[in-house]
Amino acid sequence: MLPAPLDAAQLRLTVDPASLGFADTSELVHDALPWVGQERAHAATRFGLGMMEPGYNLFVLGEVGSGRSSLLRQEALSVAATRPVPPDLCYIHNFDVPERPLALRMPAGQGHELRQRMADLVKTLQTDIPKLLARPEVKAESMRIRKTFDEQEAVAYQALAAYAQERHFALRKDEGQLMFTYVGESGEPMTEAEAAKLPAAERARVDTLEQALRGEILRFLEIAGPLERRANEALDALNKQTVKPLLDHGLQAIRVALKKHIKDSVKLGNFLDQVAQDVLGHLELFEVFEADDEGRQEALAALLLRYRVNVVVDNAGRAGAPVISEDNPIFRTLFGSIEYQSDEDVLVTDFSRIRAGSLLKAHGGFLLLHLRDLIADELVWEKLRRFMRNGRLQIEEPVSLLSALPSVSLEPEAVDVQVKVILIGTAEQYYAVQEGDPEFARHFKVKVDFADTFVSTPDTRHACAVFVAKLCQQRGLPHCTAAAVARLLEEAHREADDQARQSALFAATEARVLESAALARQRGASKVDACDVVAALQAHCYRHNLPEQALQESVADGERLITVHGSQAGQLNGLTQIDLGDYRFGLPVRLTARTFAGNRGVLNIEREVAMSGPIHDKGVLILQSHLGALFAHIAPLAMTASIVFEQEYNGVEGDSASCAELYVLLSSLSGVPLKQGIAVTGAVNQFGEVLPIGGLNEKIDGYFRICQQQGLDGEQGVLIPARNRRHLMLSADVVQAVAEGRFHVHTQQHAHEGLQLLTGLDVGVLDGTGHYPPATVLGRAQARLLTFRRAVARLARR
Repeated sequence: MLPAPLDAAQLRLTVDPASLGFADTSELVHDALPWVGQERAHAATRFGLGMMEPGYNLFVLGEVGSGRSSLLRQEALSVAATRPVPPDLCYIHNFDVPERPLALRMPAGQGHELRQRMADLVKTLQTDIPKLLARPEVKAESMRIRKTFDEQEAVAYQALAAYAQERHFALRKDEGQLMFTYVGESGEPMTEAEAAKLPAAERARVDTLEQALRGEILRFLEIAGPLERRANEALDALNKQTVKPLLDHGLQAIRVALKKHIKDSVKLGNFLDQVAQDVLGHLELFEVFEADDEGRQEALAALLLRYRVNVVVDNAGRAGAPVISEDNPIFRTLFGSIEYQSDEDVLVTDFSRIRAGSLLKAHGGFLLLHLRDLIADELVWEKLRRFMRNGRLQIEEPVSLLSALPSVSLEPEAVDVQVKVILIGTAEQYYAVQEGDPEFARHFKVKVDFADTFVSTPDTRHACAVFVAKLCQQRGLPHCTAAAVARLLEEAHREADDQARQSALFAATEARVLESAALARQRGASKVDACDVVAALQAHCYRHNLPEQALQESVADGERLITVHGSQAGQLNGLTQIDLGDYRFGLPVRLTARTFAGNRGVLNIEREVAMSGPIHDKGVLILQSHLGALFAHIAPLAMTASIVFEQEYNGVEGDSASCAELYVLLSSLSGVPLKQGIAVTGAVNQFGEVLPIGGLNEKIDGYFRICQQQGLDGEQGVLIPARNRRHLMLSADVVQAVAEGRFHVHTQQHAHEGLQLLTGLDVGVLDGTGHYPPATVLGRAQARLLTFRRAVARLARR
């Protein structure tokens, strides 16, 4: 006995607005919004964010639109609010090795304070040191020291001058150099021409005297050199003694202000000590100088640059740990960079040009990254792999990013970074990483798997309504009535192709709410009603269904052959789904089969011309196996059969047409016509059981439109797997046509049920003689196969 067609109530889930418990979503804005249908993912997220041990980073699997990014960020922000504020990160000048700047971790806010205090200290030094060095008492002491030196030097110089004069040499100072010339009898310095005319003996005597004078000059310099050094040391000590209290006071103020315990306190103390030594070692640069003394000005500016503090990560004013979503993870934005500038065709830089990337900024907190962005850049991927392995980050510029100009490079001190990385991707990307890079994958021990659908319950429906309420509140939209929410829920079931489950892709729901609200405003309504949702869905369909309309018109014009009236042997309408990415729709396709005597079995024409995929090929082979089992009692079969999708030029994939292929094959064998008004979809296994398929609603809706075009006669309908009943979420006009008896939806558990429906004959079972009754479909097919066998046998005897 054939199953009765489904009634209209079975074709679609209808949500009663009264069951939702509110009049409109304005009543729900204060309700908490849970992770709707994502309990598993939520539990994994809480576990992963709470684990402090290394290696427990999160890998988030989910489709675009599932809320994977926004929900993870929301949860990370919640956890981060309970965490301590991480320290600032500064880079300072390395006095020992300038090309290797030192990293300095400071409590949050103290990095900024240190930078400001060092800047204030530099200003103080620039203004106060010249004043201190110009004080009268300092000047007086400097003059006394210089006078003492000058007097001592003068005594030694006078002795030298007397020695030279006794030997007829004139001695003078010229720009700090001692110069002497021989004085002739005339009392005037002798010229070179006059000296050349001297007799040889006199010339030898003068040379001897000159050598003696040179020796005395050396002895003078041995006396004057230490005197000058002592004078300079005394002046230097005076200047240092004058400036040191100012310098000590300024540096001590910084130490006191930053007295909190910090990890790098020793490093900070050493830096401040070296600043003091550096200032005291270059006090001459601070003395008042002429405006045109550019060399000393530049030297002083370069000196003061060493005392700056480069705060690359400033957490001043932050509450809790950072949560950073890096949407542009190129090398510099993720790992940091070193900026360069051109100076006479050489790229130069210093520690003040070091810039932090997202990893450093996320220290102590959470960093969200999309896997697709990372694997697109090999340099980024390789450096991230190294970072995940050792947890230390070295800021550097990749060689490929530097120009051909020679450059002065830096090697900033590497720092430890404690960050919870949240990697977002699809399931395919997750398993690709698991297989292709297991070392990297082991650092992501927490799998956060977002479901595509979830079981619909009163609680999940309420949560979806809260989601709509929050969306309306955040976007300033008119709130939705219960009827509008009910219609949105029904569409979520349609997206999931399931009466018991809803789609978890809330981005689609968000888009429907926005579009519905826009239409509600256009008609001047204060609330979004069900009619607005329906209108928005229709408008969306109209914007996207041009390809569908073109194909429907090709059927109406007779270019694409589809028959929905009468009966025909070896021909049947199958149902296909076309997915364009942004829009899915269904369209019938004619399947035909021809059978004749031979020994090649079932030929899949699409496969023969390489236009079918592996799943479709598998379905045809299963069909052939089932056919062989039906007629095993008369094996071997002497048959050649061909099956084809008519007017299909883009290839065929999937096994949802294997039932229809079986029917056209048996119809061709038996000669029994099939009802053309009933389109078939469903896969069949080797035992004839009909298996569920996907895209059901689009397939049925698409076929219904074609039947509407050609005229509904009350006989048309579809034949679907009984196991697909729960997946029915048909359009309202299809449901109405079924309610009026103008269209039908039939189901089947076994392929024989559908064959009986399509032919109006008994399918047949083997009788006591081991054959099918002659009047049945299989009996007629059996007779035809025996005829084929005899024909093949006669041909073989020739």
